[in-house]
Amino acid sequence: IYEVNIRQYTEEGSFQAFAKHLPRLKAMGVEILWLMPITPISQKERLGSLGSYYACSSYTKINPEFGNLNDFKQLVDTAHQLGFKLIIDWVANHTGWDHHWTFEHPDWYVKDANGMFTEVNGWKDVIDLDYSQLAMRAAMIKAMQYWVRECDIDGFRCDMAHLVPLDFWVEARKQCDALKPLFWLAE
Repeated sequence: IYEVNIRQYTEEGSFQAFAKHLPRLKAMGVEILWLMPITPISQKERLGSLGSYYACSSYTKINPEFGNLNDFKQLVDTAHQLGFKLIIDWVANHTGWDHHWTFEHPDWYVKDANGMFTEVNGWKDVIDLDYSQLAMRAAMIKAMQYWVRECDIDGFRCDMAHLVPLDFWVEARKQCDALKPLFWLAE
């Protein structure tokens, strides 16, 4: 398993530039490519000028710094042609402050005593999702399935998996594996 930080892997920081390195990684014996989060990074409460990949603003969009959806699909196709499996980092515990769910479904988030979005681990650029909200759980699984259906990814590396209820992961795996058998890696 080889972890890939698209932004820093090449000077260009793009899917297309990274794809040129696949033959070398294959020759090294890599079997599974694990891409750090590929989703857009929130602007609100961003850390530094670049922000953290783990503060996403959408679960079903591509970070435009890396390219577009077709560029990502081409990377997955090329990886498959070379015999790799490709998994993406999945951040299910929290989102960035300007994730579209904050406006569309503010009830899907944990709130503090004053009814404001909050995060309990001291991370300033993200806010916690409320796993007692069944509609949020269903939307999260649908977003995960999107990447399997749309891009034919081979699995997920589940960020901070221990902070998300186990029964969610059991259901997510059941529903996502129904599309195709996937590789799952939990932090």
